[in-house]
Amino acid sequence: MNIKRTKEEIKNTIASYLLRDEYGEYEIPAIRQRPVLLLGSPGIGKTQIMEQISKECGIGLVSYTITHHTRQSAIGLPFISKKQYGGQEFAVTEYTMSEIVAAIYEKMEQTGLSEGILFLDEINCVSETLAPAMLQFLQCKSFGNHKIPQGWVIVAAGNPPEYNKSVREFDVVTMDRVKKIEVEADFEVWKEYAYRQGLHGAVISYLNTRKQNFYQMETTVDGRNFATPRGWEDLSNLLQIYEKLGHTVDREVVVQYIQFPKIAKDFANYLELYYKYRTDYQIEEILKGRMDEILLKKVAHASFDERLSVLGLLISRVNEALKRSVQTETYIEMLFTVLSDYKGLTEEEGAELDGQQLMQNVYNKFHLDYKKRKKAELIGRDEEKVYQRVIAFLERLSQTLKLENIREREEAFACVKGLFDWERVSFENEQQDALQIVEYVFDFLEGAFGNSQEMVIFITELNSNPYSVSFLQACECERYYRYNKELLFDVRRKKLLERMDL
Repeated sequence: MNIKRTKEEIKNTIASYLLRDEYGEYEIPAIRQRPVLLLGSPGIGKTQIMEQISKECGIGLVSYTITHHTRQSAIGLPFISKKQYGGQEFAVTEYTMSEIVAAIYEKMEQTGLSEGILFLDEINCVSETLAPAMLQFLQCKSFGNHKIPQGWVIVAAGNPPEYNKSVREFDVVTMDRVKKIEVEADFEVWKEYAYRQGLHGAVISYLNTRKQNFYQMETTVDGRNFATPRGWEDLSNLLQIYEKLGHTVDREVVVQYIQFPKIAKDFANYLELYYKYRTDYQIEEILKGRMDEILLKKVAHASFDERLSVLGLLISRVNEALKRSVQTETYIEMLFTVLSDYKGLTEEEGAELDGQQLMQNVYNKFHLDYKKRKKAELIGRDEEKVYQRVIAFLERLSQTLKLENIREREEAFACVKGLFDWERVSFENEQQDALQIVEYVFDFLEGAFGNSQEMVIFITELNSNPYSVSFLQACECERYYRYNKELLFDVRRKKLLERMDL
């Protein structure tokens, strides 16, 4: 099962486990809520999807790497208590609360979320002394005498034994009490995630042409060589920062993340050409609609790898523009909702507050909601930026009303509406600029390649990016729809021919 399907299945499991009946009881009793056990090779995203799932489900997340724990921290420390049995007093050994269970209660106190996910990584690599406690945990959902609170779904992850010498196999009794999901690396699924996260265009375009290098494991006499999705993402982040700082990423840097010398060398060579083509083919000029006929002929007769590199550069810049536009649209929509509340308040009768005070109330309410969601760790990186933009705009509104001494409600709302309209027009201009970039790239591709495989690749990559799809659904781009229709027809035709061959 790929990581996208795994994420969907975990979310479905959480929805099932947290569903309550008309009496407020869980439809599936806690004792029957099997822990989810993810098994898959390292670096494919098992850990990373847990934060995404908790945010999307609006529940808490407590995460531990279980190999960092001792028996005492997992179960609790022993202490002697006194108990009465048959009229006699006895000394009895009890245990303090497990650090892990205590962390769940602390998370509930901090966030106000009574339901969540307890995620334990490397579950099958525990020490020999802790192994019995882990088996009890998977079977009984408890550490020592302390149970996991109701409403908390257990998800554990581990690597197969071929990737870790410390792995211990669970017995049949334990495995029969978990919901096992085997996770596999899938480039097409990862690519959708990569576009959403804004990974470096060189990484995506390189892996598009060399999918076999997306995930590689090799054992040699000198040790294990590997390239993983985690490595590519971390390398991408470094690339983006190095570009801002003006530093160079060469083979010695690449191999620090892609620990497969042959692949690291290949990518380093590709990256050098990627930067060269960006200058040689005047990518920024193409995006402004200024195309050199000589360069059109040059790229048309270039090698396939060179054409793909140029196409990758164009796709990367198009996706950046479309993503910015979609994020601005999200900002405008959120801002419109907030200002609609302000409009409602200004129209209420009998209230004593003036326009400035009502704006301050709207700001305070929005900012409080933002702080609650942030404290509960329910806001992702992109959503955080949208919230910050709205907060900055509301602060600017309040400042404007004060500087111009506008207190009367209708006049205050008219001022607010005028400033919002300016933001909306700016967004519409940004949207048109992004659409124009798409049109210029179509001009270039048609001039250089015509209706060829490069055009198919361009359309396919646009369809792989959630931001591009969202943008093009909202904006009219005749050539995109035309080429997309032809592409879909061609795909259906090929599938039909494949079925006929069978």
